[in-house]
Amino acid sequence: MESSSLALLATLDALLQEVSVTRAARRLGLSTPATSHALARIRARLGDPLLVRAGRQMVLTPRAEALRPKVRSAVEHAAQALELDRPFAAAELQRTFVIHASDYVLTVLGVELDRIVHAEAPGVALRFIANSTDDPAALRDGAADLSIGIYGELPPELKTRLLLTDRFVCVVRAAHPTVKKRLALDQFLALEHIQVAPRGRPGGYVDDVLAERGEARRVARAVPFFLAALRLTAVTDYVLTISERVARIMAPSLDLRVIDPPLALRPYALKLVWHPRFDGDPAHGWLRDALQRAVEATAGDAHPDPQLRLPPGRRRSRSK
Repeated sequence: MESSSLALLATLDALLQEVSVTRAARRLGLSTPATSHALARIRARLGDPLLVRAGRQMVLTPRAEALRPKVRSAVEHAAQALELDRPFAAAELQRTFVIHASDYVLTVLGVELDRIVHAEAPGVALRFIANSTDDPAALRDGAADLSIGIYGELPPELKTRLLLTDRFVCVVRAAHPTVKKRLALDQFLALEHIQVAPRGRPGGYVDDVLAERGEARRVARAVPFFLAALRLTAVTDYVLTISERVARIMAPSLDLRVIDPPLALRPYALKLVWHPRFDGDPAHGWLRDALQRAVEATAGDAHPDPQLRLPPGRRRSRSK
């Protein structure tokens, strides 16, 4: 492939990934006019506008949507071929990685991961996007490099690695008028609850365990973010059942009390997920290793018998 065609392919990839001429230019290190001129050339060659205006933003045409994963894969393979004989050096990387993760992951691992990346690969940018049910599709299409969470069925081609484990605890404000050092089940059921619901859907693991006992709780507030749930707990009389690692980090600053739950709840494991086309990419392997080292430094203790996936038949997707 001649160099001009390869350059156009890289430009097309940036445009399809960013869906913005300005952001694509920034990603490529080019001026906006130069990127706009390249887009005009690509449009003429392909006979399709690719990006069209919809209100105040741009959207991809159906042809562009179909091209997006193919172009991403072609650019990745070309990059790997060009770097095949060069020894890998993290310090020389100039690359943006997209990671799907929750604010739990950022709170528990974010600071240590930032330290590692800044020290070893200062030219690397990390772009975090909240988990969604589309995580597997984003990995397959090349819109994301990694995803971290708890998942049900995943496409069989995706690669996974256990990243860390955690367990559930209950949290109340330190000055809670009725909850002291321990929490009995009847008191737990009598209180109003906050639920972390990343997808905004009712129900969850705690509700399933209670239902098996013929019990139910009242969820007064369901919020999509861990930190929002903890901040709300700090100024109300609600009780929050949440992951212990994030609770222990935030409890001192929010004046929260962490208590063992009054029912048996299995710990869980978060998985690191990626597409196998990155197995031969040393930069991607370095990032996976950096995440593992961040876990070892901040959350290396393992919990016995963790849930590795959602129980069969449960249709919602839950990421921690």
